[in-house]
Amino acid sequence: MVRPVPATTATTSPETANPIRWIRKNLFNTWYNSLLTVAAVAALAALAPRLARWAWHADWAVVSANMTLLLTGTYPRDQLWRLWAALLTVMSLFGLSAGAWRGNPRRWIGAAAVAAMLATTGPFQAPARGWLLGTCAGVAAGFMLGRGLTAWRRALWRRVLVALWVVSVPWIYLLLHGWAGSSWLPRVGPSAWGGLTLTLVLAIVGIVASFPLGILLALGRRSRLPAIRWVCTAYIECVRGVPLISILFMAQVLLPIFLPDYRIEHVVRAMVGITLFSAAYMAENVRGGLQGVPRGQIEAAHALGLNGIQTLALIVLPQALRAVLPAIVGQFISLLKDTSLVAVVGLLELLGIARSVLANPTWLGRQAEVYLFVAMVYFIFSFSMSSASRRLERALGLGER
Repeated sequence: MVRPVPATTATTSPETANPIRWIRKNLFNTWYNSLLTVAAVAALAALAPRLARWAWHADWAVVSANMTLLLTGTYPRDQLWRLWAALLTVMSLFGLSAGAWRGNPRRWIGAAAVAAMLATTGPFQAPARGWLLGTCAGVAAGFMLGRGLTAWRRALWRRVLVALWVVSVPWIYLLLHGWAGSSWLPRVGPSAWGGLTLTLVLAIVGIVASFPLGILLALGRRSRLPAIRWVCTAYIECVRGVPLISILFMAQVLLPIFLPDYRIEHVVRAMVGITLFSAAYMAENVRGGLQGVPRGQIEAAHALGLNGIQTLALIVLPQALRAVLPAIVGQFISLLKDTSLVAVVGLLELLGIARSVLANPTWLGRQAEVYLFVAMVYFIFSFSMSSASRRLERALGLGER
């Protein structure tokens, strides 16, 4: 008789529980690692006081005085509440989703508390401070509500959340853009979007649009139909062979020629260029995952009576995307940082606004403070995406089975 194997529980190893033992094992396990550790600590000890002294005496007034400009660009000041309402919507949905999928309550509530403290002490005006505090409260309340509703009807509530995320896309677009002739939501064209708002819009649109397009291109490259395979292969290789800046210039010039009857905003042209460029790299990432799925699993799915679409959707794609998840997230992070290139075609995203601020004679010589602020913004978003990817990989058991 075979005894059932007891389920293993995640326990903390002694090396992780004991910091001294962990340091000895990872930093001082060999003589050259010990030398590198001592050298790194000495370099940090020499540089940290100087960096702290510079940060303390730096003139951060250039950032605080232009905070609204850096975050929102030339968006009408009397309509800024629409941006804050969009942020509140997204963060509340994040809190609801974290609660529904059993996120760590200490992490989410702690992050909301830290954000509230920064909103209280940061260089924000009274209306912005109120919206930020309301957003932090929305995240915490959404998290607790999500946990409570999930305990009641988990499957139903998660389906409702997916529907809410889908509905939030046109709602946020309506908030940002408005419509002509409305007194409550007057039209604010994409040409008025700028700063961090434009950076996030370009990144989100590029990620959401390039992901399914990249999957279709990867499937087309593996198609048995020669025409589809050749077209997809030619597109992927041509786009990957040129830099993004050339794609952006082509989108700005060629789209009005191909669609002469439509007036296409410059921001929309940049969205199209970023999406087409990112989709080619996404296709190669997905193709690598598709090649890693064993042929036997496809044959087994066919033997069970699944057709080609069902096999692809239920067997092949989940395993392929799971295998290349780190590469996909890396592509998303690269796309976020590549949005800074749209400044070359005349769009004032975060980096473009920073350059315009430095062109003001009042703030000459403040490049270090402004560019450090921009770098910290990019780092926060990139690190957040990387951390979310690591948690998702851990939940999926990537690299373990």
